[in-house]
Amino acid sequence: EVRKELKIYEAHSEKSSVDEPHVAELKELPPHLEYAFSEGDDKLPVIIAKDLSVEEKTALIIILKSYKRAIAWKLSDIKGINPEFCTHKILMEEDFEPAVQHQRRVNPKIHD
Repeated sequence: EVRKELKIYEAHSEKSSVDEPHVAELKELPPHLEYAFSEGDDKLPVIIAKDLSVEEKTALIIILKSYKRAIAWKLSDIKGINPEFCTHKILMEEDFEPAVQHQRRVNPKIHD
C-alpha cells in the first residue's frame, strides 16, 4: 500500500501589497500602452491602453481602486496558495553530468 503524507503549512501573516504597497520596477512598454497607478503616483501599477480618453482613464482607475484587493499584485497576495508551491525547483542528483544532445529533425520532408 502506497501512502503519501501531505505537508502541513502554517498560515503566514504577511501583509498584502495593498496594505503596504511597494514601489514597483517599471519596464518599458510598447507604444500603445502606458502605466497608471491605483495608489499614489508610483504604487500599485496597472497597464492600460494609451488611447483612452481622460474620462475613460479616470473611470477605469476608480473601478480598479474599488477592486484592488481582488488583484494579486504578487504571489503572496493569492489567498490559500503557498508561494513555495508556485516556485519551480529543479532537483539535481549529486553525481549528475550535463549532456549535450544533437537536434533532431524538425520538419521531415513530406513526399507526395
